[in-house]
Amino acid sequence: MQNEKHSIRSIEVRRAHEKDIPALQALLVQVNRVHHEGRPDLFKLTTKYSDSDLQTLLRQEHFPIFVAEDDLGNVVGHAFCQIIEHKGERLLTDIKTLYIDDICVDANARKQSVGKHLYTAVCQFAKEINCYNITLNVWACNPGALAFYQKCGLVAQKYGLEKILEYN
Repeated sequence: MQNEKHSIRSIEVRRAHEKDIPALQALLVQVNRVHHEGRPDLFKLTTKYSDSDLQTLLRQEHFPIFVAEDDLGNVVGHAFCQIIEHKGERLLTDIKTLYIDDICVDANARKQSVGKHLYTAVCQFAKEINCYNITLNVWACNPGALAFYQKCGLVAQKYGLEKILEYN
């Protein structure tokens, strides 16, 4: 991961490997900070996965993880995905979906098309494995992510609503 901002000349998106775990963890810290600052009532200041969790996920075909590398070989972004298949269900049609659990671009690499490269690669992967659609969730406390996804052409599929209860 980069320590300071530089102008990125090229970006390569590839599947993540175990050697990427430290960079993935650093990006997960940034993601968590956005969520914790936006909703400290829900998010602890920690990371979503431990190193051993990431080692396990990297071995699972239905949880593809992608990284974006800059021209200096730094991991400057990630996309955590999950392949979800519904078959033979009473209500839903048979459908294969690629769910994007998380896309993160390092703070020092933002506004340089890293997110777009990651999203494009994820879309290509979804097409290659014959997914019908791509889905994701965006927290209301993260308007930058919402704007990015809308710019990529995603539209609302459903809404999650809440009412916070007051306790005495």
